[in-house]
Amino acid sequence: MKKDLYAAILSGGSGERFWPLSTPERPKQFLDVFGGRSLLRQSVERLKGVVPPERILIVTGKALARATYRELPEIPRRNILLEPCRRDTAAAVATACTAVERLGGEKAVTAILTADQLMEDVEAFRRILAQAAKAAAATDAIVTMGVKPSYPATGFGYIKVGRPCGDVFRAERFVEKPDLATAKKYVKSGRYVWNAGMFVWKVSTLKAALAKYAPQLVGITPKDYERLPKISFDYAVMEKAENVLVTAGDFGWDDVGTWSSAGRHLPQDGTGNAVRGGATLLDCSGVVAVAEGAPIAALGLKDVVIVTTRDGVLVAAKDRVQDLKKLLAARNPAGAASSPRQKGRAG
Repeated sequence: MKKDLYAAILSGGSGERFWPLSTPERPKQFLDVFGGRSLLRQSVERLKGVVPPERILIVTGKALARATYRELPEIPRRNILLEPCRRDTAAAVATACTAVERLGGEKAVTAILTADQLMEDVEAFRRILAQAAKAAAATDAIVTMGVKPSYPATGFGYIKVGRPCGDVFRAERFVEKPDLATAKKYVKSGRYVWNAGMFVWKVSTLKAALAKYAPQLVGITPKDYERLPKISFDYAVMEKAENVLVTAGDFGWDDVGTWSSAGRHLPQDGTGNAVRGGATLLDCSGVVAVAEGAPIAALGLKDVVIVTTRDGVLVAAKDRVQDLKKLLAARNPAGAASSPRQKGRAG
């Protein structure tokens, strides 16, 4: 256990990507679909033996305060930083930096993690996190935790890996989500890793980067959110930063960003159907069926997602689930992710 290592877990999801099971009041990170424990709970448990609870911070929305307190009673409440409004990841990261500096000073090493990812090999994750922390402590570099790709994903960003620097590597460039042909080239080359959106640095390193690229974020707390623009940390800092190192490990990482990708982590039958709850599938293949409400019965379907809850029902082609936000906006223009109960009607 490294005495000056802190971890800040970003947990501010809006509940859109896994509707109808997730809602603004119970977003993705509170769901226990994967592994019987919530993603938020898993994100804390995988730090056991590496970062103690008193050095773990949670950055989340003010509306999720009670749910977070209940889910993580071991985390001191002063370490749960409540955002009064959404300002994207740059503000969340900068707020965490301010809090860690208050607790551990400018030399404190901080890991920025997220609450909505899966990691199947926890021990490997811990080893790679230790490598990243060691590199961050010894340099003035930002260390980003890259993941060796296991298939040519088009839903993730990539990082081109450069020359070695101890146990980590120089990051040559960040690239956006590629098309399939480009993703295949990246994987075949062996020189690219997935950008998992996890970072490690000394507080002083991040403060210097913020001062250079996003000075409005230096020293902020949730009290400053109203005046801040919405901007991602990648756009505000990482795309401009010059001294960046990257790990290149494999710990079974997945951000389970859509219902389609979630099917990879549910029990599957011989025809690629992924099922949770009461579902009867006949002559179906590649179906994701999650029955948290009414039981599901499907006949002759291929590559679709069906989710039932007491609040609503989702039926979608697998290759369209990334447009779920558009669907929610169309059915409820005043509040895209609102649950049907808030509107006083069934789904």
